[in-house]
Amino acid sequence: MGVNSERRNIAIIAHVDHGKTTLVDAMLKQSHIFRKNEQVAERVMDSGDLERERGITILSKNTAILYKGVKINIVDTPGHADFGGEVERVLNMVDGVLLLVDAFEGPMPQTKYVLRKALEHKLKPIVVINKIDRPEARVDEVYDEVLELFMELDADDEQLDFPVIYTAAKQGIAKSDIHDESRNLQPLMDTILKEIPPPAGELDAPLQLVVTTLEADDYVGKIAIGRVQRGKIRSGETIALMSEGGIKKAKVGKVFTYEGLNRVETAEAQMGEIVALTGLSEVSIGDTVADAEHPEALPSIRVDEPTLSVTFGVNTSPFAGKEGQFVTSRHIRDRLFKEAQTNVALRVEETDSADVFKVSGRGELHLSILIETMRREGYEMQIGKPEVVYKLIDGQKYEPIENLTVEVSQDYMGTVMESLGRRKAELKNMQNVAGYMRLNFLIPARGLIGFRSELLTSTRGNGVMNHVFHGYEPYKGDIPGRSRGSLVAFEQGETTGYGIFNLQDRGVMFIEPGQKVYEGMIVGENSRDMDIDINPCKQKHQTNIRASNSDEAIRLVPPRIMSLEQAMEYINDDELVEVTPSSIRLRKAILDRTTRGRAAKNARK
Repeated sequence: MGVNSERRNIAIIAHVDHGKTTLVDAMLKQSHIFRKNEQVAERVMDSGDLERERGITILSKNTAILYKGVKINIVDTPGHADFGGEVERVLNMVDGVLLLVDAFEGPMPQTKYVLRKALEHKLKPIVVINKIDRPEARVDEVYDEVLELFMELDADDEQLDFPVIYTAAKQGIAKSDIHDESRNLQPLMDTILKEIPPPAGELDAPLQLVVTTLEADDYVGKIAIGRVQRGKIRSGETIALMSEGGIKKAKVGKVFTYEGLNRVETAEAQMGEIVALTGLSEVSIGDTVADAEHPEALPSIRVDEPTLSVTFGVNTSPFAGKEGQFVTSRHIRDRLFKEAQTNVALRVEETDSADVFKVSGRGELHLSILIETMRREGYEMQIGKPEVVYKLIDGQKYEPIENLTVEVSQDYMGTVMESLGRRKAELKNMQNVAGYMRLNFLIPARGLIGFRSELLTSTRGNGVMNHVFHGYEPYKGDIPGRSRGSLVAFEQGETTGYGIFNLQDRGVMFIEPGQKVYEGMIVGENSRDMDIDINPCKQKHQTNIRASNSDEAIRLVPPRIMSLEQAMEYINDDELVEVTPSSIRLRKAILDRTTRGRAAKNARK
């Protein structure tokens, strides 16, 4: 066995929004990766539009810096549990982790999730307590909470003896002791070199590399990313590609390594290096790239099972094809199966209908990011109500359970607990954190559908929730669904202020004047528990008699505009979300009111 002392491979893991990407930015800037006077964007690692808009990392990213002659490969991972498939894979490429914890919030559900994964992989942790410059920072208490978390996760003695660094990532400052003076990240970099072990393996043995990430490139096709576990890999060499389906011979195109944010072509990469390979058109995640003469497989990557599924179908509304570029089932099918190749936590299945596909993922966010990405690419589709993925164990029905954390002020605590009680949640823990109550629950995954918008309404926007997969447990019983019906347009046309004004007392409207609607489209929420067919396109009839109040301005209540996630959470079993590049509409699955009434009558029999 040998070690590659000129390399360190680390992943940065944390709860969402605790500052991972900001810290990587600071490390890149201080390592002089960028040329003099080059403008550096904030959160340069979050390259996707959706990542920048939402302030979250969705896809893991690779970068590398040079420090004191040692190349440090850094992987920035997502903090959201819905992207656990990403975290699971990248931990196979590294020898240590920086566990980042917010100095005010402390360990959160995803902190626990990603740390558990890191400890299972026997990785060396460095704890980084970030945002120490926050006025409300609780540095000592947070350190104690992190220590408790390590003990709760059965960390061994070596893992419990973790070094701690205190940082203010936005200022680019790191300290070994909270009272030290510091102007840069040098204490953190020195700790990485000292504490993270260099990659170990056999340099002269036959090649072994497991593919942990795939990227698609319009010019070179698939790009396979992984770490060389053993031996060397050269551009142009013939290798054995080992998968569950057997062994195939293939030829590597080019070999790239990482320097800063760029991929740099190299003739050869050695054990311990993270590389990107072109030319392997039939490669999949989890495959082993091995020596052609002495092929030996590495263990494949196991990823958590999907817990939520939705149906993707061809848009069948009267407005189909008017706003999108890709509208056929072939377009949708090709795009979904292409996504499943690189998105390991996603499952795509064909159904009895050629126009409908069942897509299963790790949660609402995981699936809604895919839908949002597709609509921005020009796809049109209709999405069904999210459903949880059940399991049959010994003839008994089991369902996914989530570990839910809610932070609310004490004024709203009773409302939140009552709402979660109806959703079959069990309270596990309660603590007061700087005036806020942090409540921990175990709740069926289906109980979370629609809860986020209810929480924001009932706490007037002050509630914060996070959840992470806990495991499967026996079915908890029925959970009441939406308690209000829909207001459904019964003819196609353009809405008028007069038409909407006369319907406002029926419930909450989702539409504005001048909007095109069609028969079967949901235009509002009824204040009662039944659907009502209405006509928001009604015109005011002109007469030659002038009434005393006829010219008064009508006052319209602002409509409720739903995001994609809110629309998916809102719909009932007989409803769909129509998604196009420019619109999100709610509709009934059966548009014709007569047919819909007949179907409802048959369902009640």
